[in-house]
Amino acid sequence: MKILNKYKSAIVAAGFTILFLGGCTKLNETLYDNINSASFLQTKDDVIRDFLRPFEHGFWSIQGGGLFFAQELPTDELMTPNRDGDWFDGGLYQRAHYHTWTIQDNYTSDMWNALFQGISLSTNSLQDIEAIDPARFGLTPAEKADYIAELKTLRAWFNLRAFDLYRNIPIVTKIKGESLTPPQSTPQETFSFIEKELLDAIPGLPTREQLGVNAIGRWTKGAAASLLVRLYLNAKVYVGQDKFAECAAMAQDIINGKYGTYALETRWDAPFDYNNANSGETIFGFPSSIATRWHYSGDMYNWMAPHQAHNLFGTAGNRNTRFALQPGRDVDSVEYSFNLGKPFIKYQRYPDDLRLKKYKNLGNSTREGMFLYGYLPYYNNPNQFVKSNRGYTIFARDQVGWFKATPPGEPISDKVSNMNHADDNSGVWPAKYPFYPVTDANTMASAYAEIRLAEIYYSLAECKYRAGDKAGAAVLLNAVRKRNYPAGSPSLYNVNGSQLTDQEMLDEWGREFLAEGRRRIDMIRWGVFNSGTWWDKTPDPDNHTQIYPIGQNVINLSPQLKQNPGY
Repeated sequence: MKILNKYKSAIVAAGFTILFLGGCTKLNETLYDNINSASFLQTKDDVIRDFLRPFEHGFWSIQGGGLFFAQELPTDELMTPNRDGDWFDGGLYQRAHYHTWTIQDNYTSDMWNALFQGISLSTNSLQDIEAIDPARFGLTPAEKADYIAELKTLRAWFNLRAFDLYRNIPIVTKIKGESLTPPQSTPQETFSFIEKELLDAIPGLPTREQLGVNAIGRWTKGAAASLLVRLYLNAKVYVGQDKFAECAAMAQDIINGKYGTYALETRWDAPFDYNNANSGETIFGFPSSIATRWHYSGDMYNWMAPHQAHNLFGTAGNRNTRFALQPGRDVDSVEYSFNLGKPFIKYQRYPDDLRLKKYKNLGNSTREGMFLYGYLPYYNNPNQFVKSNRGYTIFARDQVGWFKATPPGEPISDKVSNMNHADDNSGVWPAKYPFYPVTDANTMASAYAEIRLAEIYYSLAECKYRAGDKAGAAVLLNAVRKRNYPAGSPSLYNVNGSQLTDQEMLDEWGREFLAEGRRRIDMIRWGVFNSGTWWDKTPDPDNHTQIYPIGQNVINLSPQLKQNPGY
């Protein structure tokens, strides 16, 4: 794809960009090599590199700086327990689980820096391109307008994520000539700014059809409209205003094709498979390549497996046990009584779910199943099973404890199950994106799907449910869910939506979007993030942890920033 080559070229251009490194008081830097936009932008390719540079940072930012685990580990979905001394890391992950993080936890600064670097890069490129005469560079006015609209949308995506995490953020619209971080805006000001940026950008954006095979990694009308769906769906959380009607209208327009033609996949795994860059379900994503594949990293999907999983997948390099599903059962295999959490059991509520099969590569860029559990046979030797690096054969189970070499079904005397008491058997690992063998031409070739059409269906379904239209919600959910079950499955919702409750809606969000970095905001929107009970987690004393603190490293550099309440 041409777009991949341009991404690689964009990295070379990093030297000329002015970085807004998080909360730094000064927005400008001395350019010791004397390269600035006026001298750098000499050709059309230079303009394209300038345009694409913040996109590369955007891909990295889906996982870098703690941005993935901050959305997952404080929820009832994923865990990083202390596995016999591994992954204690000074209690970092336990504080995330118990909602007791502090401003000294580095990721509270790193996330801010990562997002505001993206905002800075986007703004810098935007100012560069706004200032050029397109004819001088062989660009049409329409191309210039497209680049400007895409950069505004990219900046809105960064801003929306910072807004979601911190709420009280500065609005940055200029970099060149600025020396101070702007003051923090109110949540309503930020909400209105993001909304206006997206609404203004949509007319100048291309459609998916206009970009063709290069649509992956580019902001389109449909992608910008989808960000508005996210903004409106969570408006009650963000600014205390119900905007479900606006969310429903925007989602319906996307489904109806107003912003481009999209279509749901008919296989559950197709949105994540090696050819998903051209999928009609991918509204916005990032292309994977040998050089750049940030979702296949240790901060994301690569470390959701036992250490020796390369023998299981037939891939190169070791894996790690960093992220796993929280347990649904105690050490005696008795299901916990709380309603939240228990993600694997939530799938088992519908036992014919095709995703419940154990992950297995079938050859020719195909696989089955979405989970690693039980004994895990080697790829090239099905009679040999993956072992812990401590020597015992792993039997991965939907439980947490010190099972060690105890065979499945045999009781253990140690009944402790918590974040500080796990072994390498503890927890089921999800495998959302495929790990095809090194002999497969499409190994780790799946693009990252940041926005899928399924999200628009589920958002509209939630709006209908909240408006009292359970039947309408059921139709939308089933349009997606039917691919998860055999034809004629009894697991589809009744046409009248009678099975839908608040808990079932939240559970279904969890099933469809497991480990896609959105569980935190879904739990907050449904009012259970602070008040709920799940494995090794009791209700919080208040709800100040709905937003993160501005980290100590940021505050040290920008003391004019006001810390978020409760920290």
